[in-house]
Amino acid sequence: MDEMAIDITRLLVRGLKGRLPTGVDRVSLEHVRYFQSRASAMVRFAGRWLMLPEGESRRLFDELLDPGQNFKWTVRWLLVKVYVLGSQPKRGMVLLNTGHSGLEHPSYAENVRRFGLRPVYFLHDLIPLTHPEYCRDGEAMKHRQRMAGMLSGGCGIIANSNATRLSLEHYAQSTGDTVPLCVVAPLAPACLPVPARNRPMIEHYFVVLGTIEPRKNHLLLLQVWRQLIEELGLAAPRLVIIGQRGWECEQVVDLLDRCEVLRGVVLEKNRCSDAEMATWLFHAQALLFPSFIEGYGMPLVEALQMGVPVLASDLPVFREIAGDIPEYLHPIDGVGWRRLILEYAKCDGSARRAQCVRLCGFLSPTWEQHFVVVETLLAQVSERHLL
Repeated sequence: MDEMAIDITRLLVRGLKGRLPTGVDRVSLEHVRYFQSRASAMVRFAGRWLMLPEGESRRLFDELLDPGQNFKWTVRWLLVKVYVLGSQPKRGMVLLNTGHSGLEHPSYAENVRRFGLRPVYFLHDLIPLTHPEYCRDGEAMKHRQRMAGMLSGGCGIIANSNATRLSLEHYAQSTGDTVPLCVVAPLAPACLPVPARNRPMIEHYFVVLGTIEPRKNHLLLLQVWRQLIEELGLAAPRLVIIGQRGWECEQVVDLLDRCEVLRGVVLEKNRCSDAEMATWLFHAQALLFPSFIEGYGMPLVEALQMGVPVLASDLPVFREIAGDIPEYLHPIDGVGWRRLILEYAKCDGSARRAQCVRLCGFLSPTWEQHFVVVETLLAQVSERHLL
């Protein structure tokens, strides 16, 4: 196979800031894990594109996959060292960018052309373009630039779902662009630690998992829970919110910080280790996933693999992943969500029992299957280069 470089800039920047991995980061880390023995690390640092030699690449990959106490010092020392030596990407290399990182800058595509690289991009979603109302101000413009780089200069695109691929094709049709080689490689769940046998709380509870942001629809759940508490008092089931606070979620934050009714019944876990998350999820009555739009849905896969029922928005990508196993509702059907939450709060409820039976038929995607598809794409990119 041709020489390969992985752009790990996003992972390093977030690691240096002490940020916990997002779903995008977890995908990137799996690609680092898989390709680490045959790829070099590429980093955009201080205005330059730096290619790390084999030894330094291995060390950076190791730090990303298993951060040590000296992570920040080691990373900074390696970057300064390579910056001084001035190593650059080699012409003809395959460049793998799995996190959309840097593509919003026109200089990214310019450098790809200048170094003669063959970029393969991972496309997580087109949400900033299809649903800009759920994103930060200005994100649509940035994502439009990212898509321009992928479509005009990309040699290959890896989509996480058929729904994402269809969205890409529809967008390209609207802009008059041609879609490069594109494959669908579904994502496997994170390799979570074995959950603790003891429940984290005695009361029955539900879990919602993901960054707190508008499209995740936490606001609906908090309003439902306020009603449940007013009607049932302390007999109401608990809600556990696992995820970091994101952007433009002031109403949700206000409720979490200032609503006395919710206090003690709704719990927020904004820094949760994988072991803690696995335990909370495993013992939950169900995972709640009321998003307005998703490109994939890793929490859904993680829950179903663990045998945990799911109540989810009726999105095409969720049906693509999970078929008819979860209970599906419209994301603004507050009455429906309340009804099913009360039903699933009962361990012996008929609806919950029925989903547990359906769960036996769930086959989770694997990383082995994912990388078979990725390897096929890379082989096609190499063949086209030879032609």
